[in-house]
Amino acid sequence: MRSQEIRAKFLEFFKERTHKIVPSAPMVIKDDPTLMFTNAGMNQFKEFFLGNSVPKHTRVADSQKCLRVSGKHNDLEEVGKDTYHHTMFEMLGNWSFGDYFKEEAIAWAWEFLTEVCKIDKDCLYVTVFEGSKDADNLGQDTEALELWRKHVAEDRILFGNKADNFWEMGDQGPCGPCSEIHVDIRSQEEKEKVSGASLVNMDHPEVVEIWNLVFMQYNRRANGNLEPLPAKHVDTGMGFERLCMVMQNVRSNYDTDIFTPLIREVETIANAKYGKDEKVDIAIRVIVDHIRAVAFSIADGQLPSNTGAGYVIRRILRRAIRYGFTFLDTKDPFMYRLVKVLADKMGEAFPELRVQKQLIENVIKEEEQSFLKTLEQGLVLLDTMISINKGLTVDGRKAFELYDTYGFPIDLTALILSERGYQLDEKGFKEAMQEQKARSRSASEVSKDDWVVLSNDLEQEFVGYDLLETSVKLVKYRKVTSKKEGEQYQMVFNLTPFYPEGGGQVGDKGYLEASNGNVYYILDTKRENNEIVHFTKELPVEVNESLKAVVDKKQRWRTACNHTATHLLHQALREVLGEHVEQKGSAVHSKYLRFDFSHFAKLTVSEIRDVESFVNSRIYGNLPLEEQRGVTMEEALKQGAMALFGEKYGDTVRTIRFGQSIELCGGTHVKNTRDIWHFKIRSEGAVASGIRRIEAITSDAVKDFYSENNRLMLEIKDLLNNAADPVKAVASLQEENASLKKQIEGFLKDKAKNLKGDLLNELTEVNGVQFLAKKVDLDAAGIKDLSFEMGSNKDNLFLLFATEQDGKALLSCYISKEVVAEKNLNAGTIVRELGKFIQGGGGGQPFFATAGGKNPAGIPEVLNKAKEYLN
Repeated sequence: MRSQEIRAKFLEFFKERTHKIVPSAPMVIKDDPTLMFTNAGMNQFKEFFLGNSVPKHTRVADSQKCLRVSGKHNDLEEVGKDTYHHTMFEMLGNWSFGDYFKEEAIAWAWEFLTEVCKIDKDCLYVTVFEGSKDADNLGQDTEALELWRKHVAEDRILFGNKADNFWEMGDQGPCGPCSEIHVDIRSQEEKEKVSGASLVNMDHPEVVEIWNLVFMQYNRRANGNLEPLPAKHVDTGMGFERLCMVMQNVRSNYDTDIFTPLIREVETIANAKYGKDEKVDIAIRVIVDHIRAVAFSIADGQLPSNTGAGYVIRRILRRAIRYGFTFLDTKDPFMYRLVKVLADKMGEAFPELRVQKQLIENVIKEEEQSFLKTLEQGLVLLDTMISINKGLTVDGRKAFELYDTYGFPIDLTALILSERGYQLDEKGFKEAMQEQKARSRSASEVSKDDWVVLSNDLEQEFVGYDLLETSVKLVKYRKVTSKKEGEQYQMVFNLTPFYPEGGGQVGDKGYLEASNGNVYYILDTKRENNEIVHFTKELPVEVNESLKAVVDKKQRWRTACNHTATHLLHQALREVLGEHVEQKGSAVHSKYLRFDFSHFAKLTVSEIRDVESFVNSRIYGNLPLEEQRGVTMEEALKQGAMALFGEKYGDTVRTIRFGQSIELCGGTHVKNTRDIWHFKIRSEGAVASGIRRIEAITSDAVKDFYSENNRLMLEIKDLLNNAADPVKAVASLQEENASLKKQIEGFLKDKAKNLKGDLLNELTEVNGVQFLAKKVDLDAAGIKDLSFEMGSNKDNLFLLFATEQDGKALLSCYISKEVVAEKNLNAGTIVRELGKFIQGGGGGQPFFATAGGKNPAGIPEVLNKAKEYLN
């Protein structure tokens, strides 16, 4: 049975049992401060488990794309080494929100596997929570045990401890016992030798967990205590790739039709064969797994970068490139060529792959080119590290610096060292890594108290579209502590005018005012688990009284101007550049706006001018806001609103229209475009291949911009003696400057030629080498010309020149190539070591290198030390 059919059968099975089939949420999470990626099927339903929202459907099923590479659920380093861990995977799941519980969940899971999928019952084992003797003192899950006994032979029911059979969302929140279903796909001969029961949860590649049924019946409080949940829920998750392995009668997830087309393509590209060599097999598994994770992330709007979720994606991609580089000898970009195969295979279930195919290919190819250059640079740096190393063990902390600063993989470092007869100080590397992790954890660690609930109000209404101040009642609060922010309080109200950060727009700030005049400042507003959370340094004393909530009007107005301008900018770009333009990200602040979009080339001056003119013509056109709330998604799309890949939309949406611009949006906007006053692009540049970024300003910021520009223009005119045409005057100065620069360069070259004869006469022989160390009055280019001129006239040279320019020291070292070979000298190493005396550093090639420093007073010592390299 093909993978597409297996997925369809699962969804159809639960549809027949009155489950609402919902689409997969984006894999990249944008508006949840607690998660970067969807790592489990239940993530998009957290608000229902926590009781913060009432679900429209109490029975739901889906196939959710997940990523597990960071935090608690981190499978990255296992991927490729075994045949059943993945970074990106699909999780088939069914949920009950206070509807059915253990009886139906267990019966349906067994029915689907044994009757629909026809999996042999004798291949299956189930586990039940055995209870715990710790502080929770939980009893055995006898309810699940008795229910399983109706379907499964006693010898196939196993008991699991808390680590395996008690599922928790996190340190706090809903949790409960779970029952896992495991499958044994070994041969009959192997089964007769060793019982499958003894291999359950023992990391055997052919005895694996296939489905986990979680029964959420407790809530974990901040103090560690458990309390019963008012409503019991079911959360199940089945590994789609593992199910396909069983259904297609193969021994590995990578042998299923999910991965085999990708493996065949890698074999073709790398001229390698899967199944012949373990190292090659691991590399191919890493590559075909990681291309899925990276491609889906880019399709969801997350580009590789140096921070946050982007850094995780870059790390996954670089791991794949490095495995290809090391074990498949792929020295050119190749990963991007797999995107077409992936889109052909999975594009029907996940159309974003087909729609975004070109963009995904462009981004991956550019990342590959960049990292392959990093690998080349790393190899040079590693060569230098080896050349100056004393002994056969290379300092692990130095290797960590190469890994941390330059992105050079540590296992590649260890491999190269081993090939050259050296060994890596692994202990030093691990210590440096742990120290960095500890610093990172310490900086980001947040402790949260339990919520103090004052009233059970599920209708926490946002009224900020219509009101900037209103009377509110505190529903609940808690204290949170972090190293960055110190102690803060989070507060949730029955209603609020404060907009929570989301959709690219920053959260509102403002204050609360009590009836006695006490004021408490709101520092930020965010949405967490579908609740609007307000941050403050001081908890109101009057927690049971009504408070006046007041939004910072000026900041909200500036932010609204920028958000509306973002919509007009999107429209302008599609009009000026073409309909291929799609939004790829945005940030709307009170001081500026940022807009990322798909486009293949840098915008010309003319195009930027056209975009600005388009937006400003709409601003001057006095277009009124046309807002529709509670519109069905279908109706909104009919009206022309665009849905963005990577965004999660509800059954009903809000549309914002200004003239012909219509978008799905939950943000705040001006009532009329004239409120924006003016729009100005500050910068335009590349974020990644095929992705451009515009930063722009509106309203007060534009006034400040023009005011500052006017001030600078007056200063420039004053410097130009109030020239009638400043542009022409500056151009004339540039021409004059270029002419003078050429003359100076000519004079310096002549000076160097004249010096050459004198300096050749100053050479002295040291151990058979012509040596000179001297301070000269030339710039860097002049010294280089002089060195190579002397090298063309004389063999066996060792030159060390120093100069002082603008209060800084510069060293240049030239060594004839025959001296480099015979004496095993390296100019790069020499200038790095001598650079310490001028409080600087440098590098270069073995025959010519330079160093700079801030202490010219060290030059005499440098010149004295130079001769020691020949002794």
